[in-house]
Amino acid sequence: LCRELLDLETQNEQMLAEMDQLREEEKRYQDLVESYDFTEWEIAEWSEQQAVFTFLYDSIELTVAFGPPIDGDTFSEDPSRKIVSLSFESLLDEEEAPPSSCLVQRLIFQFIESQGCWEEKCPTLQNLPQVLHDVSLVVSHCRTLGEEIEFLERWGGKFNLLKTDIDDTQVKLLFSASTVFAKFEVTLSLSANYPSASLPFAVHKRIGNIGEKEVSAVLSDVPVGHHYLRRIVSSIHQNLLWDPR
Repeated sequence: LCRELLDLETQNEQMLAEMDQLREEEKRYQDLVESYDFTEWEIAEWSEQQAVFTFLYDSIELTVAFGPPIDGDTFSEDPSRKIVSLSFESLLDEEEAPPSSCLVQRLIFQFIESQGCWEEKCPTLQNLPQVLHDVSLVVSHCRTLGEEIEFLERWGGKFNLLKTDIDDTQVKLLFSASTVFAKFEVTLSLSANYPSASLPFAVHKRIGNIGEKEVSAVLSDVPVGHHYLRRIVSSIHQNLLWDPR
C-alpha cells in the first residue's frame, strides 16, 4: 500500500510538472502570436494617381504616387504598375502628444530614414505589400513599447519605480527602495529594432550599493522579445529591490 501511495504521489508530481510546462508553452506561444500581430495600416485613399495609407491611429501617413497606367489599366491594379514615389509624413502634434507617443514616432521615423531610397525597394505595385508589411512590423513593436511606457508611468510604484522620463530616444528609470536602502537610475537607449536586440544601458548610483555591475547581471538574464521593457523593470524589482522579509 505504501508503495502504491508513493507511486501515485510520483505520478501526481509528474502530472503537475507537465501541466506547468504546458502553461509556460501556452504563454510563450500566446506572446509570440501577439508579437506578430502587425497589420497596422489602413487605406485612406486609392485612385489612378496615388494611394494613401495611414498608420498608428492616423498619426503617420504614407503617400504612394503611381506612374502612368500600363496597357490601358485604368483601375491601377496591374502589379507591374510603376511607383514614382513613396513619402512618409508625421501627422502627430508633438506639443499636445504625450512623451511616449513622441518617442514612438521618433523610433518609427528612425527606421524609415535608415532604409534609404524607398523607391528602389518598391519600384512597382507588386512590391508594395512587402513595404506595408515591413513598416507595420516596426509600427506594431514601437506601439507596444509606447503602451509599456504608459503602463510603467501608471503602475511603476508596484516595481519600486519612482519616475519614468523620456529624453529623445532614451528612457530613464529611477528606482528607489527603502527595504534595501537603494536609489539608482537606469538609462536605456532605444532604437527602431526594439524588442529584438538587447538595450544599451547606463546606471547612475544615488544611494546604496546597487550599481552597473548588479544591474548588468540582472539584465543579462532577461531575454529579448515581447514586453521586453516591462520584463526588465520587473526583473530589477524582483532581483534587486524586493525584500522577502
